[in-house]
Amino acid sequence: MSARSASILLADLPDGERATVVAVSGNGPSGPEPQHLRRLGELGFLPGESVQVLQRGPGGREPLAVLVGDTVFALRLVEARCIIVE
Repeated sequence: MSARSASILLADLPDGERATVVAVSGNGPSGPEPQHLRRLGELGFLPGESVQVLQRGPGGREPLAVLVGDTVFALRLVEARCIIVE
C-alpha cells in the first residue's frame, strides 16, 4: 500500500493496490457465519498475508477478484468487508 498505514476493509481497497491482512472479523448483524470466517482463513486470508484487489464485477460491485499469495479468489462484498488490511 501507499505511505499510509491506516487499517481499511479489503472491500474499500482500490483496484491494483497491494495491502497486508491485519485481521478477519465478522462484526455486524449481516456479517458472515463463523464457518465462513474460518473458510476465509483456510483460503489464505491470514494476518501478514499480502493481498491485492485485481478487479471488481460489473459496475464496480461484486464479485471482487482478489489475489492472496499466488491464488486468485472471487469474493462477495460481505466477505471482503470482513478482511481488515493496511
